[in-house]
Amino acid sequence: MTALSAGLAERVMGQAPTPAATEPEPPRDPPPAIPATLLKDTAMISQGEKIWHDQCTHCHGARAYPGKAPKLQPRTYKPEFVWDRVHNGFRGMPSWKEVYKPEEVLALVAYVLSDDFFP
Repeated sequence: MTALSAGLAERVMGQAPTPAATEPEPPRDPPPAIPATLLKDTAMISQGEKIWHDQCTHCHGARAYPGKAPKLQPRTYKPEFVWDRVHNGFRGMPSWKEVYKPEEVLALVAYVLSDDFFP
């Protein structure tokens, strides 16, 4: 119901419209400890790059922009932030925790935060 139709219904019917039911957001899993050495591990970065090109480019574009998803700004991100968005999802981005193993999500974090990633 639009604000205009809601206001009209309130004046005509003498009652406020009932708000749409909203589903509670599922609990978010906290990020694991992410050691700095893992973020520099070339094997992890390489694995993350493969995941990025196989899956993430569908929405984020080959170079994290332009795509259907917002432009990424990894130089401003902390590892826990990237992990949370990938694992738990956010707004229009789906959660990938049922698709990727924790090590794969960490590999993606390592790639996105690496010098090899170039948005």
